[in-house]
Amino acid sequence: MLKTIILIGGPSKGTRFRPLSLDIPKPLFPVAGFPMIHHHIEAASKVPDMKEIIIIGSYQPNDQLSRFLNTMQQDFKILIRYLQEYTALGTGGGMYHFRDQINSGNPNLLFVLNADVCCDFPLQEMIDFQRESSAEFVILGTEVATRQQSLNYGCIAEDKTSHQVKHYVEKPETFVSTTINCGIYLFTPEIFSYIGEAFNKNQESMSFDLDNSTSQMPQEVIRLEQDIFAQQLAGSGKLYVYHTTKFWSQIKSAGAAIYANRHYLNIYRRTHPERLAKSSPEGPIVIDNVFIHPTASVHPSATLGPNVTIGKGVTIGAGVRIRESMVLEGSIVQDHSCILYTIVGWNSMVGQWTRVEGTPNDPNPNKPFAKLDITDLFNTDGRLNPSITVIGSNVQIPSEVIVLNSIVLPHKELNRSYKNQIIL
Repeated sequence: MLKTIILIGGPSKGTRFRPLSLDIPKPLFPVAGFPMIHHHIEAASKVPDMKEIIIIGSYQPNDQLSRFLNTMQQDFKILIRYLQEYTALGTGGGMYHFRDQINSGNPNLLFVLNADVCCDFPLQEMIDFQRESSAEFVILGTEVATRQQSLNYGCIAEDKTSHQVKHYVEKPETFVSTTINCGIYLFTPEIFSYIGEAFNKNQESMSFDLDNSTSQMPQEVIRLEQDIFAQQLAGSGKLYVYHTTKFWSQIKSAGAAIYANRHYLNIYRRTHPERLAKSSPEGPIVIDNVFIHPTASVHPSATLGPNVTIGKGVTIGAGVRIRESMVLEGSIVQDHSCILYTIVGWNSMVGQWTRVEGTPNDPNPNKPFAKLDITDLFNTDGRLNPSITVIGSNVQIPSEVIVLNSIVLPHKELNRSYKNQIIL
C-alpha cells in the first residue's frame, strides 16, 4: 500500500508569487487550466495501490480548498485529506506532527511531493528504481546547465555507479555538484525514526534563555533537506538518487508559472490531447498548444498560441492576439488587443486596441538542462527587472494604451500607459 504526501506550505510562503497569491492560495493557482496541485494529485492517483493522498500545510481551511478537495476525490476516486499545521513546521516537521495519520493502515511506501514543482512526475519509475536498488529512501534528481545555477538548489554528490547519495548540501555557497534535488521523494515509513532523531535533538539543544526565546525556531520545525538528508542519510548507504532527464521546474514566481504552463500544455499532447484546442472554420485560429475552458467565449477571428491558457468564463473579442500567456477566470479581452508573455488576473478587463506585454525569462535554449534563473524583483539600480507582466484581479485597463513589463496590483483602474513599473 502506498500514500502520497503533498507539502503546500502556508500563507507566509509564496511572497514572490504576489499579487497572484493575494486572491488564492498559491497551490490552487491554475496552471494549464488546472490548479497547481491538481497535476500532483492526478499523477499520484495513477500509481497502482495508491490508497490515500494527504495534503499538509498551514493554510486555514476555506471554501476554495474544501471545494477543490471534494472535486479531486470525485474525479480520481481516491481518499484525499488536508491536515493543517498550527504553524509552519518545515518539510519534515509537518510529516512528523501527523505521523500517526500518515502511518495508519501501515503503508509500505510514501511519496512526498513539494507543491511548487512542475514535471512529468515519474513516480512509477521511482518505485521500480527503489525495488531494483533496495534503497530505503529515494530523491528525484536532475541536472543543471551551469555550476552557478546549482547554487540555487539542493546539490547531490553521488556514487555514479550505484547512485547512492554520498553528500548533500542545500543551496551551497560553493560548487558541490550539478545534480540537484527535484523536491520529490520516495520513502519507507522508517523515515519517521530519522525525523524523530532530529526532533529529539532539537528538544535537547533548545535554549531556555527567556531573553533569547523569541529568536528560537519551534522545536518541531524540521527540514528534510538540511536536518535529515544532509546530517543523517547522506553517506549512510540508505539514500539514493533517481535521475530524470525529462522536464522539471519550480514555480516560485509568476514568470515560472508561464514557463510551467508551456510545459504542462506540451505534456497534454501525450497524456490528454482532448484538453488542447484545435483550429476549425467556426472557431479561433489556434497555433500549437492552447487550452480553452469549455465555458470561455472566443471570437472566431482571434488568434491564440502558442502556449496559451484561457480560463473559465473568459471572453476574448474579435481580432485579439494572445501568445505565451494565461487569461484567468472571468476576464475580458476586448477587440483587437494584444497579450504577450502576460498573466491576466481574475475578473480583469483589457480595453480595445491595447497591448499588454512582458519579457520572457526562459532558460538558455542552447544549454541542455538549463533552468530558469531566479532573479531579484529589482536590479542594483533599484529598477524593476524586465519580466512577464502580471495583471492582478479586478483590474481595468483602458483602450489604446501599452502596459509593458509591469506588475499591477488588484482592484486598480489604469488611465494611461505604463512601462517597467509596479502599480500599487
